[in-house]
Amino acid sequence: MMAIAVSGCKKDQQTIATITVVNSDGEAVPGASVRLYAVPSETPPPPNDIRFDTTQVTNGTGKVSFDFTDYYQEGQAGFAVLDIEASKGSLEGEGIIKIEEMKTNEETVVIE
Repeated sequence: MMAIAVSGCKKDQQTIATITVVNSDGEAVPGASVRLYAVPSETPPPPNDIRFDTTQVTNGTGKVSFDFTDYYQEGQAGFAVLDIEASKGSLEGEGIIKIEEMKTNEETVVIE
């Protein structure tokens, strides 16, 4: 009976976005600033209506992870598509990442 109770419990999985920043030679860029944000698709967008806007710095391997687990609500269809801005010194790059719930989502941004 205990086995049934344990197997019946669903463990929530994390919703993570991992961004890797590389230079034009494909080398990892540690210490790069990475901003993830979402702007509403309405035109013009409502003032101060950015759903997500968070910034972190890449580690020694050029990676940074953002945890969106607390934002996901079970039963929700889809999660978010976020814009990415990465920079270090005079180097800059942009991209987008589709965040799927309960997964580790990965994207690489090239800064030049």
